[in-house]
Amino acid sequence: MTATAQPPTAPVSGGAGPTPDADDLSEFGYTQQLHRSLGTFASFAAGFSFVSILTTIFQLFGLGFSFGGPAFFWTWPIVYVGQFLVALCFAEIAARYPISGAIYQWSRRMGGEVIGWFGGWFMMLAQIVTASAAAIALQVVMPSIWDGFQIIGDDAALTSTSGAANAVLLGSILLVITTFINCIGVNWMSRINNIGVTCEIVGVTAVILALFTHAERGPDVVFDTGLPGQQPGYIWAFIVSGLMAAYVMVGFGSAGELAEETKNPRRVAPRTIRLALTASAIGGGLMLLGALMAAPSLGEELAVGGLPYVLDSVLGSFWGKVLLCDVVVAIFICTLAIQTACSRLMFSMARDNRLPASKLLSHVNARTGTPIAPSVLIGVLCIGVLVVNIGNSAIFATLASVCIILIYLAYLSVTGPMLWRRLKGWPGNTTSAVDAEGKKLFTLGRFGIPLNILAVVYGLLMVVNLAWPRAEIFDPAGEMPILKWAGPICIVASILIGIACFPHGKKHPMPVKVFTPAAADK
Repeated sequence: MTATAQPPTAPVSGGAGPTPDADDLSEFGYTQQLHRSLGTFASFAAGFSFVSILTTIFQLFGLGFSFGGPAFFWTWPIVYVGQFLVALCFAEIAARYPISGAIYQWSRRMGGEVIGWFGGWFMMLAQIVTASAAAIALQVVMPSIWDGFQIIGDDAALTSTSGAANAVLLGSILLVITTFINCIGVNWMSRINNIGVTCEIVGVTAVILALFTHAERGPDVVFDTGLPGQQPGYIWAFIVSGLMAAYVMVGFGSAGELAEETKNPRRVAPRTIRLALTASAIGGGLMLLGALMAAPSLGEELAVGGLPYVLDSVLGSFWGKVLLCDVVVAIFICTLAIQTACSRLMFSMARDNRLPASKLLSHVNARTGTPIAPSVLIGVLCIGVLVVNIGNSAIFATLASVCIILIYLAYLSVTGPMLWRRLKGWPGNTTSAVDAEGKKLFTLGRFGIPLNILAVVYGLLMVVNLAWPRAEIFDPAGEMPILKWAGPICIVASILIGIACFPHGKKHPMPVKVFTPAAADK
């Protein structure tokens, strides 16, 4: 059974969209094919596991501290506030367009076919590389638990030949497992993800308690601007250290990707988008503060060793390895969540005939209710990206950094056109817009325009900050000076390749209707 589009029964773009059955996809011209079985916690878990603070802070604490010292902590709440502005915009549009392939669908309905396609294109590229980066993190953790996990060679460092090859092997095994899970059905994915998220929450709580009960100094440490790095002036160092938080707090919109598989998504998705980001921000902020308070020293050891250095001194060898096992679980569910979100995005674009082999990629298995071909293709592409790491760890690290830029560009493809639509009257009359339970949809009301403006400004500033040529971020070893310009180069390359791949001449089965306030009030 392949995906089909039907004539829409309501305006595709703009309306408040109240329907008697708010889960009915016929309003958008689609038939229900994916199995609608996910509840509130599963929706929350999708976003929380994508952010995966236990994985990302474990990896990136040293990055932030090495540039900004203890005061880099303040970049965390700053980035959270900026991302929460984006999350508010996502929550409002998720209530009105609960469709798989969220970023693509939202940007298309706000900005038209070209912007919508590029929004989906940027997000798809970013998610493939992000899933690869998450999978390769196993090499950082598993050989530390047991040296038997170092199957190739005896040097576990990612920068070594044997370490890089072993990372590809472990990451590939993980991707094969996550691909299989995604193929057998969303219920299995959800159950495993829910268990994993529960384990991660327990692990985060345990880390926070361990750090705070072994504090060496008070919370005023966050005002210490030590280790300002090599940049001229602390403000510049502070801006660079903010990249750590920018790398971590992405992916909270995954609840929107699973909207067609979620019960009452108009109510659940907006709430879980905000909750996933906020829960991650609170847990991550407490981990950062606890680490700074419990670190044996605030010197070079902390900059190089990061959070693992602190936990080793606090927990000791045995409990440290127990925590590392929990980090492995977090890496596993993070990879699973990213691959799931990407497969739904690819399915959604293929269903609209926007990709090569769209008929195959939009096919949904009748028994599992899962688009199998996208999951398999993404798994293969992720393993292909992993291979780049062999002998080229600097290039892989650069790719991982660049993919975050693409995520922020994808977010801007939603918030930017959404602001334009707001100035023209979107979302129109919201008083009668309700979800499947008859409750009013989430709306920003009169605060919509100012909050949307702030979200766009924040997104633009973050893209500039992320893409700014910096050797210490993109070429820390100084071996490939061209990598310093990786951000701008990859943005231009992604756009040019996107132009070449754009489905010119293909008729879209679901043309977007131009938004008008009159249409929204119907």
